[in-house]
Amino acid sequence: MKKINVQAGPFHFVGRLEEEKAPLTCQRFLELLPFKNKVIHSRWSGEAVWIPLGDFDTGLGFENHTSHASRGDILLYPGGFSETEFLFVYGSSIFASKMGQLAGNHFFTLLEGHENLAEFGKLVLWSGAQDICFTLAEG
Repeated sequence: MKKINVQAGPFHFVGRLEEEKAPLTCQRFLELLPFKNKVIHSRWSGEAVWIPLGDFDTGLGFENHTSHASRGDILLYPGGFSETEFLFVYGSSIFASKMGQLAGNHFFTLLEGHENLAEFGKLVLWSGAQDICFTLAEG
């Protein structure tokens, strides 16, 4: 099981890749590491933040996709009806865009740091974009 460190604003989270359920998405994500970007509050998906990637071509289709992610799940929308994006769920959420409901590949689940999810989401909501960095955990 590969673990990933996530530094999101002032918060640290640790998660695992869902390699059995979304092997192609996990493989593609590993190729992007270390991945640094900005995270902003979602406009349509409820208690979630997102990383917009525009027309970035992941080369992926759907696998282990859902519109109803749980708190601590991270989805990758591979593009199509809306822009490519990561969705980082911190509370109650249904994945959507201005085009309507979307489904994203659930490829990553948080293992540590759940106690800070709500505070992180509120920070992004009220203070704006935050830095986020994903790195492969040692060992």
